[in-house]
Amino acid sequence: MSLVVTERAGNVAVVLLNRPEALNALSDELMDELVTQLQELDRDEGVRCIVLGGNERAFAAGADIGELAQASAIDLYYQRRVERWDAIRSLWTPLVAAVSGFCLGGGCELAMSCDLIVASETAQFGQPETGLGIIPGAGGTQRLTRAVGKALAMDVILSGRRLSADEALAAGLVARVVSREAWLEEAKRVAREIAEKGPVATRLAKESVDRAFETPLAAGLEAERRALYLAFASEDAREGLNAFVEKRRPDFKSR
Repeated sequence: MSLVVTERAGNVAVVLLNRPEALNALSDELMDELVTQLQELDRDEGVRCIVLGGNERAFAAGADIGELAQASAIDLYYQRRVERWDAIRSLWTPLVAAVSGFCLGGGCELAMSCDLIVASETAQFGQPETGLGIIPGAGGTQRLTRAVGKALAMDVILSGRRLSADEALAAGLVARVVSREAWLEEAKRVAREIAEKGPVATRLAKESVDRAFETPLAAGLEAERRALYLAFASEDAREGLNAFVEKRRPDFKSR
């Protein structure tokens, strides 16, 4: 049985973690398969947005603790385990996390590697690694702090506090909260909205927003300006502007 299930609907791809008996614990095999699938979709010009989800009970409850317990520090270094999260973060295609139930540890870091999170009202976010004698190592201490601020990140990481969906929304970690029945459909709907926009502009906008978290303001503004000029030079920009003037739907070609 595949650990990752992929389906396509037009310009949107849906990728679901498929290890329900382990609450989608992120084993090396699952993460390898996930990265491979996402990178293949990222290279497909017909895919303009990707939804990444789990199941109703869990997005992902964390790393595979059994594997971690058997690994040495050198094993982790040579296997480049953590770099898999970086590979996901570096995708060009916008990535929407559809989160229901447990989203903990490496699972929370995986959701934060996406561009935005749509959460069920049942979602629980946390970084419980210190209870195991380790720390979040796939971006948890950095991305969570940038998303929710130092005080709340310290509480979650040091005490093991879990954030409800509404708390995560209020703190800025989550973009939207929906009913428990609608978590995946709402994520797909958001993805379809993204996929309708200009693909070149969407990718450049995604890069520019990321820069806001990674550079000083002046450098971010300069990068944004260059991205604007590049977007304006695209065929998609001509099509989008002309379509607006002509009162018709644009037909973007990713060029």
